[in-house]
Amino acid sequence: MMERFFGTDGLRGKVNVAPMTVDVALCLGLAVGVRFRRGTHPHKVVIGKDTRLSGYMFESALTSGLCAAGMHVIMTGPLPTPAISFLTRSIRADLGVVISASHNPFSDNGIKFFDAEGYKLPDQIENEIAEMVLNKDMAWPYPDACRVGRATKIEDAGGRYIVYTKSCFPPHLTLAGLRIVVDCANGASYKVAPLALEELGAEVFRLGTEPNGININERCGSLFPEIVAAKVREVRADIGLALDGDADRLIVVDERGTILDGDQLMALCAQSMMAHGELPGNLLVATVMSNIALEVFMREHGGSLLRVNVGDRYVVEAMRRENAMFGGEQSGHLIFRRYSTTGDGLLAALQILRILREKEKPLSELAGLLQLFPQKLVNVRVEKRLPFEDIPAIGKTVSGVEAALAGRGRVLLRYSGTESVCRIMVEGEDVDKVSMYAEELAELVARELR
Repeated sequence: MMERFFGTDGLRGKVNVAPMTVDVALCLGLAVGVRFRRGTHPHKVVIGKDTRLSGYMFESALTSGLCAAGMHVIMTGPLPTPAISFLTRSIRADLGVVISASHNPFSDNGIKFFDAEGYKLPDQIENEIAEMVLNKDMAWPYPDACRVGRATKIEDAGGRYIVYTKSCFPPHLTLAGLRIVVDCANGASYKVAPLALEELGAEVFRLGTEPNGININERCGSLFPEIVAAKVREVRADIGLALDGDADRLIVVDERGTILDGDQLMALCAQSMMAHGELPGNLLVATVMSNIALEVFMREHGGSLLRVNVGDRYVVEAMRRENAMFGGEQSGHLIFRRYSTTGDGLLAALQILRILREKEKPLSELAGLLQLFPQKLVNVRVEKRLPFEDIPAIGKTVSGVEAALAGRGRVLLRYSGTESVCRIMVEGEDVDKVSMYAEELAELVARELR
């Protein structure tokens, strides 16, 4: 039950449909307030959101719960998810809260949390919070009336975040002379991303910067990079940047209109960091979804790739454990641990622009590092969710396919976290064989797990 309550990136779902309702948000505010309240000192919570219409009601509900629990709430208004992580650390708050459903349509919303160090909460703490929220007999330990929290707003939150992101760009470099298309998905970065780029000297062409509460991610942003690609070609820009609704992920387009995903961006950044001695142990952390071409690239350049479960917080957890300084996801989450504790699309864009400026070469010449292997994804409805290793026929078939791929391909089977679905992925150099193996595995899984 708790696994369904909190997903890989907090709570998320349809607005006004359980669990994304204001009564649940109120209980969440109470629960995290109780969990993070320690002693009698004033406790502070930073709350940010994206541009969804429903953000107002969830902001009010969470604020009510947090204040009732004795926490002082500081609201920022619409700001990128990584900005809330930064501000939580900067103003020494006890907790950060983001109201956003990231790349989902406006009819969805979500709630996620950061601890005092700016890191997303681990599963154990989320489970403790979920237990309180789901307990219908929970006796909330309300503080005395004199210790109820206050709610205030930071008027210059966006400016603080812009200063922070610009400080991560080398002070001896500017973006003068660069023509940049930026698509903010009508989301949380609609003000700060273009301004940061312009203040560094770029000529900026804006897309997705007119939010109206319901157009977030609507045929714009990182889910539709072809829109940026078309604009790049139209205005002859040097680069295109596509952010998602909460601006924690980035997809890039080169000057020719070629779309670069997270794996290709990780290869470019990892190569630069290895050349500068900034990647300890030449270790890159990515998820099980990254293309095997990235793994081959790191191996051939004297490095290694550590794979973790899907979700940028699992990437960050592994980075902290292994003292790795860079990691990310194929979807465009890029984490530069020297500067940030979470994925940050604008910060990532500035690191790529730094490489572009240092090399003084077109992005098309710099970023063509990976020849992505063909990949086949198949979703299979299942009635049972048994461990794959407990089904001999599946284990034997997977081993046979991987042996046939001979280290130049791989098989991944995993269950969806929200649906009765088994996700099958096969990668390899031969597209026909990849499709054949994927369909073979799909038929087997359907037969064994019905």
